[in-house]
Amino acid sequence: MSETKRATAGPSAAPPGVNGVDRFFRISERGSTVGREIRGGFATFFTMAYILVLNPIILGSAKDKFGHTLDTGQLVTATALVACVMTIIMGVGGNLPLAIAAGLGLNAVVAFQLAPLMSWADAMGLVVLEGILICVLVVTGLRKAIMDAIPQQLKQAIGVGIGLFIAFIGFVDAGFVSRIPDAAQTTVPVQLGAVGRLTGWPVLVFCLGVLLTIALLARKVKGAILISIVTMTIVAIIIDAVADIKSWGLTTPHVPDKIVSTPDFGLVGHFSLFGGFAKAGILTAVLLVFTLILSDFFDAMGTIVGISAEAGLLDEQGQVPGIGRVLFIDGAAAVAGGLGSASSNTAYIESAAGVGEGARTGFANLITGGLFGLALFLTPILTIVPLQAAAPALIAVGFLMMTHVKHIDWDRYEIAIPAFLTIAAMPFTYSITDGIGAGFLAYVVIKAVLGKAKEVHWLLWGVSALFLVYFAIDPVEQILGVK
Repeated sequence: MSETKRATAGPSAAPPGVNGVDRFFRISERGSTVGREIRGGFATFFTMAYILVLNPIILGSAKDKFGHTLDTGQLVTATALVACVMTIIMGVGGNLPLAIAAGLGLNAVVAFQLAPLMSWADAMGLVVLEGILICVLVVTGLRKAIMDAIPQQLKQAIGVGIGLFIAFIGFVDAGFVSRIPDAAQTTVPVQLGAVGRLTGWPVLVFCLGVLLTIALLARKVKGAILISIVTMTIVAIIIDAVADIKSWGLTTPHVPDKIVSTPDFGLVGHFSLFGGFAKAGILTAVLLVFTLILSDFFDAMGTIVGISAEAGLLDEQGQVPGIGRVLFIDGAAAVAGGLGSASSNTAYIESAAGVGEGARTGFANLITGGLFGLALFLTPILTIVPLQAAAPALIAVGFLMMTHVKHIDWDRYEIAIPAFLTIAAMPFTYSITDGIGAGFLAYVVIKAVLGKAKEVHWLLWGVSALFLVYFAIDPVEQILGVK
């Protein structure tokens, strides 16, 4: 049993909250403390603060159909604003330690698939529509019904796959693993470091951070992940000051010239709800919204289940507490992202870092959301944490989530094979959605060939059919004459 599980283990009769805040968030009842929640909130923020840099880079690097680009400063403000508001709402309304921000992958779809076919306002309007439709699925009960239809062991496989996925993210973000350029004419997709070996001070910071993190975890030191992030950030600042370093990546760890910056809200409310249908055509716009919904729907579902499982919050039936509210807030986050021109927002898997620090309630979100709020004004100082200092947290949490693999019955091929594909496809495709889709399709096919098709919930058949379209979207578009 991991340390995070021990924190929640205990009698079902919860101790009474010592004050109103404790009772509202059920902090004591879930075996947590205010200190753990605060540490968890900080850890989650520092492991996902990169989105303040990365989202503006992705959205700002693309042009819409008319050659217009989005202002970087305004994008930073929009990214921080929506993350702040929706993370706090998730904390208060959903009472889960699930932070929310602009979804990676989703923002790439907006930047490189939607924008070239329409204006930025039109693209953000389609994001708003996507979020509204997800909320409709929640209100009708369909989204929860789909989650309930998934076998428990397949849910556990989703959590394990996410663990490997975020560990892979940590290795890549830190530069410990890198993609081999296509020009190399090799069949090996990734390699150690940038040139087949580890080079440079930034990677050394990451390696030392991993060793420090696992040492602190092994010693069961409270605040292990956060201590590692802060310590390695200080080390990185010192190294950056004395060594000649070409690049740290997205975030350079140096003391900023100024602490306060003025937010620019110019992009907030800049959207056109149905303009995309006129610019790109009805069929194309529908397919684009479908792609956004499918990616957001199952990315969020996997994240919510995986984080809740690692926090020990799932009930005996594998249900997430207050799942209806959680799913609705996640859908509303997509709407908010479009309204703010920050792209679709969703639950972040980096929330696992906060869970690793002991966070079990939405109180941690008040800290994370508050830091995003501060980032509106204190971006220079809050973005000095380099990825190399934050990424070790993802490696550690990946290990903690990997422990769920023991709950899967590997002797039953009808569940073991779908579980394996779910786990393997997530890091190999760099997508939670793709991993879930591969697992679902394998599950229904195997059940069918074994003569057990009736054991599969009809919703799972329907979702698997949608995933079949999702994976075959290119030939489908060609058949429909979209391309």
